[in-house]
This record gives sequence, structure tokens and C-alpha cells, in this order.
Amino acid sequence: MNTSPTIGALAAALAKAQADITGAVKDSANPFFKSKYADLESVWSACRKQLTSNGLSVIQTTQPTKHGLMLVTTLAHSSGEWIRGYMPILSKDNSAQAQGSGISYARRYALAALVGVYQTDDDAEAAHGRGFTVDPRGDLGKGVDEKKKAEFLQDFRKAFDLDAEEKEIAQAVRAVHERITHDHDLYIAVSDSMTAKERSAIKAYLRIAKEQR
Repeated sequence: MNTSPTIGALAAALAKAQADITGAVKDSANPFFKSKYADLESVWSACRKQLTSNGLSVIQTTQPTKHGLMLVTTLAHSSGEWIRGYMPILSKDNSAQAQGSGISYARRYALAALVGVYQTDDDAEAAHGRGFTVDPRGDLGKGVDEKKKAEFLQDFRKAFDLDAEEKEIAQAVRAVHERITHDHDLYIAVSDSMTAKERSAIKAYLRIAKEQR
């Protein structure tokens, strides 16, 4: 790891961010090890707002070295200060899919390690953090139209229950997802009302729908 000549302002900002950073929910399944883990999206969801609210940003790039491809993760502050870490990208072969998986794996572990995100099995704990009595996300997802929330929940669940092929279900889920993403508060409210299994299903179907484009 290396840093800018000074990191005082960055350290102070990170300390404030870490006071509110929550756990990343283990809502993705690893069928090989029969276990669950927090994917890159979950790790980002646990820290994005807290970092940006304190003038912090994360930049992740790749760099070829004599030891192989390296992930370079930089935590930057609005003052111009920065901290940088390196992590080797490991993949089982040189195919694009294997390389992509290796990069994604490195990105989530490097991000979590750099900003202090931990993994949790508990949705409630991720929402409130250990020892928190106030939701660190503030009013996001609160005060939305309950009728609209119920309608979108029903639309997602109808898509899940379609008697159709997987790719058709994926397109139905994507259509509902595209209708709601413009309203961030409503999206959070609907997501909070779902089970971890349902949120995982949405992620899986969106990946399938993306591959069909």
C-alpha cells in the first residue's frame, strides 16, 4: 500500500464514514461450497453513501505486472489525499469469463478491506449496523407511497412466478426493474420489503437478461 504525502483529512473523513458503514449482506450463493457470500453490489451498498457523504471515492483499475494482472484500488478524498492498495487478480484460465470473475472477486475483497466492510447474514444488522438504533441511511426508502410499493412488490413476485422459461422470467423481471429504478426512494422501500432470497433472484435474473441483449 502507498499513500499521498499526508492523509490527515482522508483519515478523519474515513473515521466518520466508518461510524455509519454497515455490514454487507450475504445474499449470493456459492453452489460449489454450499455457502453464501456478499457480492460486489452488496459491499458497495454497505458503504457507497457513507463514503460519498464524507468526500471519499473509490477508484479501481487493473495494471499488468511481471507477476500477472494486479487490481489497483485507490481511496481518494476531496482534499486530494489518497491511499492505494494492490491485489493480484487470480483466474482459473485466460478466458474472458474467468478473467471477469477474477476481477470481480478481487474488487469486492479489496473494497471491503480498504474501507472496513464486514459480511453479515442478517438483513436487519446490515440496515442498522452493530449497536445502531437509527438507520444510517436516514430517510431513504421511508415515506413512500405504500400503494406503489405494494404494486411493485406484487409485480416482481408475479414475474418470479411466471410459468415460463428462465429467459422469459428474466425479461419480465428486467421490465419491472427498469420501471422502478428512476425512483430511488421507492426502489429502496421495495427492496427492504423483500426477502434476501428475492433480492438474490432479482440480481440473478438481471444478469440473465443482460446476457440476452
